[in-house]
Parts: sequence; C-alpha cells; structure tokens
Amino acid sequence: MSIVDEKQYRERVYAIVRQIPLGRVMTYGQIAISLGEGYTARTVGYVMHGAGDDVPWQRVINSQGKCSTGRLTLPHNLQQEVLESEGIEFTKSGKCDLNKYRWFQEGLEP
Repeated sequence: MSIVDEKQYRERVYAIVRQIPLGRVMTYGQIAISLGEGYTARTVGYVMHGAGDDVPWQRVINSQGKCSTGRLTLPHNLQQEVLESEGIEFTKSGKCDLNKYRWFQEGLEP
C-alpha cells in the first residue's frame, strides 16, 4: 500500500469515528463492515492508534462492549473514564450495554 493509499485508508476510518455522537460508541468490527472490503476490526484498531486530537478515539470499543486500550494508555482505564464522563455506564467487569449505547450510521441500522 502506498503512503497516499494508507492516508486515504486512515481518513475513511477517522471520518466515520468523527460522526459518532457524544455518549455513543461503535465497535471496531462495525466500522470495518461499514467501510467494506479491505477493512477488518484489526486494521481499524491499528488505524485508531494513530488518531489525532480531532478524532474521538475513545468512542470505538470492542464487540463485547469493552474498552481495548487498557494496556496501551496511562492511566490504564483512560478510555473507560472518558466514556463514563460522556454518560456511558459500565458494569463492574468493564462492559457497556451495546444495545443501549451503540451508534449506527444512517442507512446502516440493523
């Protein structure tokens, strides 16, 4: 993949993430599906590691409703704390209710 292709690839992910409203989340896999062929949950996660301040990275979580950045950020629960400040509630095991908080782009609702 060329540098231009990689930049376009990243920007497609970030464009979706920027649309996620406050107090809502999307999963890595959900974003990959909406982007189509060539995207996987793993590649979306990789792209999210390079997100800038203009991308609400905290609103992308795993398919279990849990934060996946615990070992990657300091403090270790930063993502969950930020999401809780946005009104998202987590269980003691660190899981949010995807039926309640998951956001779908218009036309991609289940």
